Amino acid sequence: METTITKKKSTNKSNNNKSQGQKDKLVRISVSNVSNGSLSETKVQSVKTKMKKTTSSKKSSGSSKLAEKIRNKTAHIGIVGLGYVGLPLAVEFAERGFTVTGFDISKAKIKLINAGRSDIDDISSDRVKAMVKAGRLKATDNPKTIAKVDTISICVPTPLSKTKDPDISYILAAVTWVRDNMHKDMLIVLESTTYPGTTDEIIQPRLEESGFKAGRDFFLAFSPERIDPGNKSFTAANTPRIVGGVTPRCTQMAKLFYEQIIAGVHPVSSTQAAEMVKLLENTFRSVNIGLVNEVALMCDRLKLSVWEIIDAAATKPFGFMPFYPGPGLGGHCIPIDPHYLSWKLKSLNYYARFIELAGDVNSSMPEYVVSRVARMLNNFSKSLKGSKILILGVAYKKNIQDVRESPALDVIKLLEDAGAKITYNDPFVPQITWNGTIHKSTKLSKPLAQKADCCVILTDHTEYDYQWVVDNSKAIFDTRNATTKIKRGRSKISLL
Repeated sequence: METTITKKKSTNKSNNNKSQGQKDKLVRISVSNVSNGSLSETKVQSVKTKMKKTTSSKKSSGSSKLAEKIRNKTAHIGIVGLGYVGLPLAVEFAERGFTVTGFDISKAKIKLINAGRSDIDDISSDRVKAMVKAGRLKATDNPKTIAKVDTISICVPTPLSKTKDPDISYILAAVTWVRDNMHKDMLIVLESTTYPGTTDEIIQPRLEESGFKAGRDFFLAFSPERIDPGNKSFTAANTPRIVGGVTPRCTQMAKLFYEQIIAGVHPVSSTQAAEMVKLLENTFRSVNIGLVNEVALMCDRLKLSVWEIIDAAATKPFGFMPFYPGPGLGGHCIPIDPHYLSWKLKSLNYYARFIELAGDVNSSMPEYVVSRVARMLNNFSKSLKGSKILILGVAYKKNIQDVRESPALDVIKLLEDAGAKITYNDPFVPQITWNGTIHKSTKLSKPLAQKADCCVILTDHTEYDYQWVVDNSKAIFDTRNATTKIKRGRSKISLL
């Protein structure tokens, strides 16, 4: 995330802080004087008690005002980053009656949203349009508008560098926007996935450069996003939330904030605990998918069907949870988040063996898929080089348009590097880029399927008629078990 915003120095803010500091100094001097004999010890204690009550009252007054604004829906909500996490959050708050301003560096994204359109699978354009028309949702790239909001949720990407180190540059850029335009009694919540310690060790010091103190002048918390693109059962509105603040008051304010749109909000003891929860959730999935991918390799050598084995094991009503193999990991979370934890632990001289091993297995699956395709073509006395291969599905999971970290892109690149001639179809993804070239989805037709030497199913979209695919293909390599119900032509099908 790149920003050209320069730091704004507020004269009024620094003067207010200075005058308050002078007042505190005067009070301390007066107490010191009376404690040296001017008043009795009882009276001194009385003065100190009154001081504490006054200080506590000043601290809580801002808290009470913000809490009341949140409860009566007059709080102005700000969200930095309007992607798969930020836009659903913005729409949910707007639909509950709040005024929401979304911030993004993409002018195209801002124009799209202000025109009442959505580019996110889970949020329809009708919902966005309704909120924009009602005046409860707008988007901007002007960070100065942050000064007008009461809460800020940071929902920016957290990718990995080429060396698989955490890249929190987007977070830092967003924090710079907030720091330079924040005001007192604001709630700031980081939702972007990161390693334990980021909120306290990186975000808090930068925000406090404003002159404000977390837990006293503003509220700071971490609440991990739990968006699952394409999931119709669990959305931003009914998936329980985890919140952890830098102080108990911060946690309470964040909890109140999310309770306006979500029934289940679970507070934890710290921001580090909340950050760790997110990493555990996705590391759990990564490790188990790595395990089942390795079982798939084992079953191949044992000449067994991994799909039959998993389905049979899943009949056990306790002690087993089914995970399924595939061409590799995709999406923003599972392929990336465990590396955040692994990186952090390396700094503490600890090697996360399960995470690293699962990562190795999962990242090797595209190569395995290519080797299986080559083996299948060999059975028809054809080499991979020069073969026409039709790819069905390039999104990282079914029924969505998201290609972030999609293993399909790796498979396609490997096949093309091996000399295969690639054509792809995906009803959700009109175009993709591989090997530096833009390729468009080709309409699925009988001539297209029949001319291909092999059809490779990489994403099991439900829009496909798999019986039609089998009927019109010479050979199919199915990495998702999408053809499980197909009866006719099964001899053409090879499963992962």
